[in-house]
Amino acid sequence: MRATGVGSMPGEDYAESVKAVLGTLDDLAFVPELPARGVGAQMIGRSLAFLEGLGADLQPGGWRLLDASGVDHRRARSLLAQDLDVVEELAQGRQGAVKQQVAGPWTLAATVELQRGEKVLSDHGARRDLAHALASGLTDHVASLRRRFPGVELVLQVDEPMLPAVLSAQVPTSSGFGRYRTVHPPEADALLRVVVDAVREAGASPVVHSCAADLPVELLRGAGFDAISFDLSLDTSSGGDAWAEAFEAGTDLWPGILPSTDAALDSSASHRTLEAWFDRLGFAEDAWHDRVVVTPSCGLAGATPAHARQVLAELAALAG
Repeated sequence: MRATGVGSMPGEDYAESVKAVLGTLDDLAFVPELPARGVGAQMIGRSLAFLEGLGADLQPGGWRLLDASGVDHRRARSLLAQDLDVVEELAQGRQGAVKQQVAGPWTLAATVELQRGEKVLSDHGARRDLAHALASGLTDHVASLRRRFPGVELVLQVDEPMLPAVLSAQVPTSSGFGRYRTVHPPEADALLRVVVDAVREAGASPVVHSCAADLPVELLRGAGFDAISFDLSLDTSSGGDAWAEAFEAGTDLWPGILPSTDAALDSSASHRTLEAWFDRLGFAEDAWHDRVVVTPSCGLAGATPAHARQVLAELAALAG
């Protein structure tokens, strides 16, 4: 069993966050995101920094795609490069795996606007173009990570918190008075595969993460992800068969088992919960122990720095 973080960390001191991650997680460190530093460091702004061939800019209503990069998009790209320089410097000689996070094509499509003001989700061609721009950018990014961290296992985590809403027509239109139409599973699968295939061909392991309830487990498994990262505290009992089938088919599971905001921590109780959940799925510990990565329930940006460090330390101890 291994341990890692979902991605976000509290505060604005990037070097300190990197030191906390590298000093705690020996087997699977992650490149931290510090949303408190501003929009370019938050999930959507940072993820847009990966796009190849598409520009973006920050408007009063949020991020919007453009033919060329605006000043905020250029700043997001610059900040990402600076952060990776810090991680590279502090991780010299490291042997454990390294994980990078990025928002997936459906979460971006449900969040980012087109030039006319509607979300990318409203346009079939635009959401396809966005997925391909993301895949192309991730191909280059994985190559960059390989140069920065030679010889180590690379993991690319695709964050899709909006996917359940996309599939159930729950994403509001820009006016707020309507909802975008349902995206059917075959199309959702196709664009996820564009990203999965690009990441794998570039030499990284694709993992999908979502803190949302009602995850489409069968869809995520079918799209080809190596693992699914999720919040174990959410009610997953109704989807037990899907989880068991995914695990039997070779998809590893990354359960979020410790609270991501300040709360009492009880790693022993969390381990018992983990055992009980797998027992309900029909797997003894010797069947799942080596295929599980434990994480916080979600990102740690809303926690105090002390709690975030404690969560990572508890997870590392539990994995050990």
